[in-house]
Amino acid sequence: MTVRICATAAEAVADVADGATVLIGGFGMAGMPVQLIDALIEQGASDLTVVNNNAGNGDAGLAALLAKGRVRKMICSFPRQKDSWVFDGLYREGKVELELVPQGNLAERMRAAGAGIGAFFCPTGVGTPLAEGKETREIDGRTYVLEYPIRGDVALVGAYRADRMGNVVYRKTARNFGPVMATAAATTIVQVAEVVETGELDPEAVVTPSIYVDRIVAV
Repeated sequence: MTVRICATAAEAVADVADGATVLIGGFGMAGMPVQLIDALIEQGASDLTVVNNNAGNGDAGLAALLAKGRVRKMICSFPRQKDSWVFDGLYREGKVELELVPQGNLAERMRAAGAGIGAFFCPTGVGTPLAEGKETREIDGRTYVLEYPIRGDVALVGAYRADRMGNVVYRKTARNFGPVMATAAATTIVQVAEVVETGELDPEAVVTPSIYVDRIVAV
């Protein structure tokens, strides 16, 4: 499979469908693919399920997508911070659903999707409302809860550089959820600061190999 290098962010997200599950990278604003999100807002897809560590910060990026009323459901770990007023208001008004997932579980559920794992048992959340309605099992004297993979129709990932083959490297904290999201989506779209010729990236530094990448756009 050959990666598609898009001329614009609008081209990269042009076929995102209404009702899609969209995995959006970012730890707060670190590594958030803001230009891809802005293009998705302009594209108009709605009724989206969005997976992100947070539920938007300030008024930009994911918060802007929420403010436009395009998101039906958020799956995240940290829906409330001092600057998450957009989501907070929508949730209190009953305009967006929330599935709260512990951060480690969130990452592992997406990793499981990319690895082809059907489900896994985890101790996180046992005895809390997050485990209600889920299967539990005692293993070696400890209680675990069954968790299922999170798969995306599309992943929007922010990275540092890519080569023309689609190999991707990240910069520091911006790496966060990008690698597992890239493996868990049917279509992975990566925004980078620069696209270089194949062979210019140190193979030892490549985090997301090209096999997981479908489209790249330099912004």
